Amino acid sequence: MDFFQELVEPYQETPLLFIVLEAIGVFFGLLSVLFSKRDNILVFPTGMISTLIFVYLLWYYQLLGDMLINSYYFIMSIYGWYVWTRKVDEALYIPITKASFKEWKTAIFLFVSSVLFTSMIYQLFQKWENWVSAIDIMTTAIFFTGMWLMAKKKIENWLFWIIGDLISIPLYYYKGLSLSSIQYFIFTIIAILAYQEWKKKLNQPQAQLLK
Repeated sequence: MDFFQELVEPYQETPLLFIVLEAIGVFFGLLSVLFSKRDNILVFPTGMISTLIFVYLLWYYQLLGDMLINSYYFIMSIYGWYVWTRKVDEALYIPITKASFKEWKTAIFLFVSSVLFTSMIYQLFQKWENWVSAIDIMTTAIFFTGMWLMAKKKIENWLFWIIGDLISIPLYYYKGLSLSSIQYFIFTIIAILAYQEWKKKLNQPQAQLLK
């Protein structure tokens, strides 16, 4: 009972519209991760619905780092949709692969650039408050990099999701977004399972994108 009270307490003064929107965003976010786990192209349209909702919600709550993450997710979903539909021949689509040395250098550059860019945004809009801002910036960089790797269909993307999700569980609960905190807990479990599943499909071109 105490847990349930703690769960709903942050929403007592929240407009019903925002509660409904968050629930819809969480639902489509979970669908997107499940589709990604299955190597299903529907990861992108479902993810785009979720990210659009959260861009609006996070703008309202002035969580700039998280808002940037979701805006970037939307853009990278368009790119990922294109990459995943490319074919290695007339019958098979590109396989899941490991990141090359060059791609790891790009990932590190993207991570560092994301930290610097998000820090500048916080400074520009005078939103730097406390340790939460610093963690928000770090998770932004982790998720930026993970999303790029996923769009490239690199198995290492799941390692970034796992780390970022684990950090986000207590962070979102602290921010008062309990549903999102639960979502990230579920995301962590799915990401671990997805990493194992993608390992089985490594370097195997797929004949279907809807599974």
